[in-house]
Amino acid sequence: MVDQTRHEKEKHFLTAEGKKECFPSLMDPPSLELSVVVPSYNEELRLPLMMDEAMEYLEKRQKENPSFTYEVIVVDDGSKDKTTEVAMKYTKKYGAQKVRVLTLVKNRGKGGAVRMGALSCRGRLVLMADADGATKFADIEKVEEALQSISEKPDNMAISCGSRAHLEEQSVAQRSVFRTFLMYGFHFLVWFFCVRGIKDTQCGFKLFTREAALKTFSSLHVERWAFDVELLFIAQCFDIPVAEVAVNWTEIEGSKLVPFWSWLQMGRDLVFIRLRYLTGAWRLESERKTQ
Repeated sequence: MVDQTRHEKEKHFLTAEGKKECFPSLMDPPSLELSVVVPSYNEELRLPLMMDEAMEYLEKRQKENPSFTYEVIVVDDGSKDKTTEVAMKYTKKYGAQKVRVLTLVKNRGKGGAVRMGALSCRGRLVLMADADGATKFADIEKVEEALQSISEKPDNMAISCGSRAHLEEQSVAQRSVFRTFLMYGFHFLVWFFCVRGIKDTQCGFKLFTREAALKTFSSLHVERWAFDVELLFIAQCFDIPVAEVAVNWTEIEGSKLVPFWSWLQMGRDLVFIRLRYLTGAWRLESERKTQ
């Protein structure tokens, strides 16, 4: 079973007035149109740029269409800097109905942070978006269109992934031979062990229906960099349709990804993901209870 227990401090968020309120559960019926989950680790410098862009877009969209409702959940993944304080400024500006901050007691990894945020959201749709703002936020319209284009959604489950695959040729030209070798090696391991049919599993811009988010995140084990691969592997095991669409992406300075060691860790995790499911150490169940 997947450990989804929370520390007592992770069950609450602070309102703009400083009052504690409990996070809802992904198992509850949706009460908003969109939830945006932003995993953040030591992002006090990069987070404001992303949040300013996202809030400007979301506020404009709501003004044009008052029936559109949203929330942004910033998940501070045990940061050592002032990420929580920076995120709380947006709660004070827009209110806790629109911006909530989930501060994790200890660092779980990006996958753990995204899962904790997703399990605390209220949206009919759930978007995961990186704190660095590498993907233009307005491209949410592209992943929404791709999600809507999926005609058959079993139990209303579907996922739409932003993709940088169209930028790969340019990326290869700018990278060293060694980094290019690592990239292609990782792509091969993803294809061989876990996920086929998705060109870019690692883009941090993915949109889920609420039902798909519950099914996948409540089954997720990997909490570090390779969590996207397990997430899509779980989706394919449950026959959840996955669309992929090109998005605008810009490399932002300050990445936490250390080229050699991070790729090595992800490669190891891919092998472990496959072996653990094959041996039955990890297994997927039709229903899981979340806390």
